[in-house]
Amino acid sequence: MDVEPSAPKPTTSTSSTKDLSGVAWTGGSLVGSLNPINHGYRTSDGNGGYIITNTHKRYKKTSRRDKDGNLVDDGDDEDDVVGNVVVQFSNKEGDTVGDAMDVPTSAGSDELATLIRSLLDQEDDEDGHSTNKAHIPYAFFAKIERTVRSKHPSTGEELVTTHTEDVDITDYSSLKAFLRQYRNDVSTEQTLQLTYQPMALFKVRPVTRCTDTLPGHTDAILHVSYSPDGKHLASGGGDATVRFWDVFTSTPRHTCKGHKDHVLSTAWSPDGVRFASGDKRGFLIVWEPNKGVAVGTIKAHSKWITGMAWEPMHRNSKCERLVTSSKDGLAKIWNVRTKRCEATLAGHVDSIESVKWGGEGLIYTASRDRTIKVWNAEDGQGVSASRVGILVKTLTGHGHRVNTLAVSCDYICRTGPFDHYGKIDVASKDRDSQEWREAAYQTSLSKYKAFKGSEPERLISGSDDFTLLLWHPTESKKPLKRLTGHQQAVNHLAFSPDSRFFASASFDKKIKVWNGRSGDFVATMTGHVGAVYQVAWSSDGRYLVSASKDSTAKLWEVPSGKRAKETLPGHEDEVYALDWSPNGSSVATGSKDRTIKIWKH
Repeated sequence: MDVEPSAPKPTTSTSSTKDLSGVAWTGGSLVGSLNPINHGYRTSDGNGGYIITNTHKRYKKTSRRDKDGNLVDDGDDEDDVVGNVVVQFSNKEGDTVGDAMDVPTSAGSDELATLIRSLLDQEDDEDGHSTNKAHIPYAFFAKIERTVRSKHPSTGEELVTTHTEDVDITDYSSLKAFLRQYRNDVSTEQTLQLTYQPMALFKVRPVTRCTDTLPGHTDAILHVSYSPDGKHLASGGGDATVRFWDVFTSTPRHTCKGHKDHVLSTAWSPDGVRFASGDKRGFLIVWEPNKGVAVGTIKAHSKWITGMAWEPMHRNSKCERLVTSSKDGLAKIWNVRTKRCEATLAGHVDSIESVKWGGEGLIYTASRDRTIKVWNAEDGQGVSASRVGILVKTLTGHGHRVNTLAVSCDYICRTGPFDHYGKIDVASKDRDSQEWREAAYQTSLSKYKAFKGSEPERLISGSDDFTLLLWHPTESKKPLKRLTGHQQAVNHLAFSPDSRFFASASFDKKIKVWNGRSGDFVATMTGHVGAVYQVAWSSDGRYLVSASKDSTAKLWEVPSGKRAKETLPGHEDEVYALDWSPNGSSVATGSKDRTIKIWKH
């Protein structure tokens, strides 16, 4: 009789003999104290111990244990940020609000905004009704000190410099997320200085659909722009005409003929009373939009006009001075009422590509000669100059021609005295009356002062050297920062209305968004398959729209949207021109296909 051999007895494994090599699923093998949740997998750490990675969404974490199963502290705990931090709030001018207080690091910008509103007494009124101020959203900036180590170019000696930066923390999920990212620059044992800034009280709805197509032009449309109050739309292009459109009915109001060549540059006066256009033959024409008639024609330059900008209303209530720039290397300041040239700004040795009139009585010109020049625009005022047209300073730093400029106060200067409804609080409706002029001037001035605070004016320049330079032109001749990242020439720049961000458009098919104060990179927006020609911001600063060679416009959410929120198709050729109405209601695009399209929510 054969006897069947007995099965081998199971052996009991001890911690000293268990095999920890490779990867094993811990669902059924490690229980109790080794894996209390009973989910995940373990991997060998190469030192006889092992790492347990828990994949359960509720307990998602990684723990390290030695060969005996004891928990090992690896010093890399995700929650090593303290639970509370002492915060001191201050406004843009540096005035502190309330006392320093202990704030949970789990608080985000919404909780901080509630705290600021309570400190500023912006609560509900006595009847329990919420006031407008009780809903103001706020942006927050943390002051951090950065230490930069460098070597002296000649002696080789190590140089240590410390500078303070304002980091925008509004879009972090919580203070903890910010402190974790900047743990090397911020000490939680010291008071965290937070600067608050009110954001737009209103919200602009994103444009999603084409409501109207406006035919009429017989050549490519190179410019579209809304008036400062958002009630008129003007366009100009290759057919040598300027057209004014009714915004409410999307129908033509006036077709203005007077130019003999392409209309290359246009600009509205800040009071909305005049509209200027410059053409390829160097002629400047000033129009009266309500009547569609020319009130002045000037042979301004010997070559074509490349740009123009009006004097801001908070500097002069008359709104009758305009600066033009040209391929002839000159910029000229004109009084459009007297048709007289007040000053010729000569100094560039090549074509001027862009001109801006700043909020501090200065004019900025950018040229193919790789320089930016700063000029005094007012008599007896300005920075270190006393006569109109005097060169204040030359800014150098770009390695190729400078294509475009943007000033931090562009939006405030553009909209003048008008609010986001396109209205102004004055009884008289006659814009030529002394009463309206005085009220408009005071409103513009108070708007500008509230916007600027104690901050210096900021200028950003974009070049064919693929870089951007951030400047404080009223304070220094040296750039604050060089911004790199684009892989082809930079086409267009635009500050957001509150100047928290600025956007750059490039031939590399990308849009980049940057911090408006520090110049730090924020996001790259990809999606266009052709060069991006122009960008425009919504009046609340939450959206950005772009025009491209790929025949589309795209809508982006800032700063979170790296992919387009909406694509606006419909044009049959390249989209050259773009503008978002100051009242936020619509976007206009102009194309090589000779049509304008209006986009709304």
